Amino acid sequence: MHNGHREAASVGNSKQDVIIIGAGFGGLSCAIRLASAGLRVTILERQEHVGGKLQQIEQDGFHFDRGPSTITMPDAFRSVFDQAGVQMEDYVQLYELEPRTRNVFADGTVVDLSRDRGWMREQIAAYSPQDAMRYDAFMDESASLYMEANRHFLGKLLLKPSDKYNLQMLRSLLRVRPAVKLDTLLRRYFSHPHTLAMFGRYATYVGSSPYLSPSIFAMMGHVEAEVGIYGVKGGTYQLIEGMARLAQEKGVQIITGVEVHQIVVRNGKAVGVDTDRGLMEADRIVANGDVLSVNRLLLASEHRKRMNDARIAKYEPSISGFVTLAGVRRQYGQLLHHTVFFPERYEPEFEHIFRDRMMPADPTIYICYSGYSESGMAPAGASNLFILVNAPYLSNAWNWEQQQDCYGEFVLEQLEARGIGGLKQSDVLIRYTPQQIAHDTLAHQGSIYGISSNSMKQTFMRPGNQSSDVQGLWYVGGTTHPGGGTPIVTLSGQLVGEQLAAEMGR
Repeated sequence: MHNGHREAASVGNSKQDVIIIGAGFGGLSCAIRLASAGLRVTILERQEHVGGKLQQIEQDGFHFDRGPSTITMPDAFRSVFDQAGVQMEDYVQLYELEPRTRNVFADGTVVDLSRDRGWMREQIAAYSPQDAMRYDAFMDESASLYMEANRHFLGKLLLKPSDKYNLQMLRSLLRVRPAVKLDTLLRRYFSHPHTLAMFGRYATYVGSSPYLSPSIFAMMGHVEAEVGIYGVKGGTYQLIEGMARLAQEKGVQIITGVEVHQIVVRNGKAVGVDTDRGLMEADRIVANGDVLSVNRLLLASEHRKRMNDARIAKYEPSISGFVTLAGVRRQYGQLLHHTVFFPERYEPEFEHIFRDRMMPADPTIYICYSGYSESGMAPAGASNLFILVNAPYLSNAWNWEQQQDCYGEFVLEQLEARGIGGLKQSDVLIRYTPQQIAHDTLAHQGSIYGISSNSMKQTFMRPGNQSSDVQGLWYVGGTTHPGGGTPIVTLSGQLVGEQLAAEMGR
């Protein structure tokens, strides 16, 4: 493997304490925690490179991160390194972005998200003095929602009924008003479509709709503006590289390009995995993948009575994404590191995605241009653009094989109309569809965040981290608790690792 993580082609026969299926943020985080406690850990990854949905692409001098690009909640990553007794800066460097993100609206209005509340009020006042007056009150509520989530949901596993159904948890749930939709909460503060779209977009960070998901996600206003958005020196993939290096230093064996065919269950307990290179045994199995896919593909039906096909079909998958990587010999003064181009009307996008399972007719277009912050990510005078449009999860309503090129051209035309021209003449032009996400990562129906958070139940009662069918089988990642998004997924790995280390006497 190009980055040194590939192990020998054959799997060892010695029994491991823990086998982890999947080398994404959750799997690597969990492995580091377990190995730091002295446990023998092997990670098996079916792709050629570690990283799960985050992969690195280099072509003709252009550097791209294909996958997560907006890094928030840096302490979630720092805790992985701190707990292992090392300095994060020895493995990966983060730098704070200010302004955080540029929001460009259809009428040409621009709002640069900033930690400076005064500047935010000025920018919002340019189109809505009323919304500007309410900004501070909204941000105070956003901060209190974040504190509540941090205290009661994000930092602990909810394994027993008593963890979920107690007076403290009930009070916390009432405080975050789980039945109130994000858009409904936003309308208590704001009335202008620009402000509603700018903060409503936070639902998409968990693959959901602002018109359906609970108001708890308003906490992202505080997370982005006041905790901060960060870039990663050398590209976001360096976070994965740093975690993989630390894992190996702690003794974790990482084997890439290996296919797990089945989780082996004996007498109701997971005892190992059957792979294309033979059987590997372990005392515990941790699956860092989509919980629904793991059950459907890796567990025999008799071993998953509670997560049977009928139950799996009841979950609504999250949104997916349609990505274009463009390496172009031009630079664009209107782009920051993160730039979002909003459509004239925001709501139809989510009707198209969740109701019709179709690509939006007038999509929100997000661009990550890491070369804005760091030279060397593209040749001199050129730009490395990661272009993302929200997409529906896979269904018969949309055929990517037929529509990929046509819709890809449409996205570039939309950007040209917004002043980002010349993309059709890019030196590098790579498209990546939900179909490819499903193929590469086995994400259920190509969803990026596992299940959506479009209901109170799917937000607050996600599939548990501990299998209810198979003893010794655990889950980390976006489908399970505490939810989707890279810092939260990283947190899930730490929480499960901590629990298993204690359970196994370490």
